[in-house]
Amino acid sequence: MAMTENETRTIDGVPLTPKSDLYLPMPEVFETVEEERAHRKAKLAGALRVFGRFGFGEGVAGHITVRDPEFPELFWVNPFGMSFRHIKSSDLILLDHGGNVVYGSSHVNTAAFVLHSAIHAARPDVIAAAHSHSPYGKSFSSLGIPLAPLTQDACIFYDDHTLISEHGGAVVNDVEAGKDFARLFPQGKAAIHQNHGLFTVGESVDEAAFWFVTMERSCQAQLMAMAAGTPIEVRDEYARHTLAAAGSHFAGWLSFQPLWQEICRTDPDLFD
Repeated sequence: MAMTENETRTIDGVPLTPKSDLYLPMPEVFETVEEERAHRKAKLAGALRVFGRFGFGEGVAGHITVRDPEFPELFWVNPFGMSFRHIKSSDLILLDHGGNVVYGSSHVNTAAFVLHSAIHAARPDVIAAAHSHSPYGKSFSSLGIPLAPLTQDACIFYDDHTLISEHGGAVVNDVEAGKDFARLFPQGKAAIHQNHGLFTVGESVDEAAFWFVTMERSCQAQLMAMAAGTPIEVRDEYARHTLAAAGSHFAGWLSFQPLWQEICRTDPDLFD
């Protein structure tokens, strides 16, 4: 039956009218530094478990770090030799820039200290950083080329990542090598370390982790496209428009939230 002009459409008694108070996830705000520390540690443990779920683990390689909110010269990191998929907040260790464990009881991966401490020291804008020996990141890094703007997702990194060839393929366990890496990565959200893999940074664990996940997938997409033929790149103006729309700090944070929701539901022990 047709509705009259004065009738209102409803579902379960709720009027079907335009809404202005729609929900959008937003970064958390904390009343105390203790609350923020607990949150950052939980996000770090959750991001590591996401990496484990995606198969980014490679023996004892790989690490994600986040600055402590009270002592920003210190950073939290996963312990050496523990599976990404099992890490809990209570397992995380806290390091200073000398590589000393100042909180916790586990050893640290030397490469994690060397690379991450150099980045955190050189770039105050970096709150969190992520690196692992993921399969497509490793494969792509061996080509010695930057990521091309072949898709909307890849445009997130358009003119916002760097290729680093120095020390590529060598185990980075020398402090000076770490400083070289940081010097060559003064800005941008990601680096491709030749013959090594991907390295991403952000203003939150969420952002750094999502940039890594999506860059890994964009490397996979480019490898597949190059194997199939000659890929056509997105036009410069379109790529820059997509970067502005989807490559912001908030966009990176927001894009991680579905992964965070999933890992919280399936792995609630990460908060222990």
